[in-house]
Amino acid sequence: MSMTRKGQRGFTLIELIIFIVVVGVGVAGILSVYTAAIKNSADPLVRKQTLAIAESLLEEIVLTEYSKPSGSTAVGFASAGDRKSYDCVDDYNGYTTTNAIYTKADTTTAVAGLSSYSITPAVAVSATTLGTVTVKKIVVSVTGPQGVISVSGYRGNY
Repeated sequence: MSMTRKGQRGFTLIELIIFIVVVGVGVAGILSVYTAAIKNSADPLVRKQTLAIAESLLEEIVLTEYSKPSGSTAVGFASAGDRKSYDCVDDYNGYTTTNAIYTKADTTTAVAGLSSYSITPAVAVSATTLGTVTVKKIVVSVTGPQGVISVSGYRGNY
């Protein structure tokens, strides 16, 4: 019996080598992109940390009184600088820290691990009108390793 070429099936050696080269180049390309993504994966974390600090301070400010409560002795950042005594939104106007983030409960001990963040430029509180209602606009800016992130909010007298 004679074998005919028509009945044979399979790949030639040249086809296998070409396949291996093409797949190898593709895998190498995918791995190089993956390696670059892994290397830069900490960057979003740093940005998220900066945003979390800004949002935390903004929330603290928005939760204080709209105006000075009767009998209040706090005079705000310009004179006292001690956030523990701040009792209205205006007390935070001009508040800033450099190279350290403090909690409201302890303004003398910096939060560990946040030494590369600062609240700069200073917190800005300004009266503005939304429609027919006067509110206080609060802008909090935090400078982190990747730059400045600013968040803003409004506090109404309700």
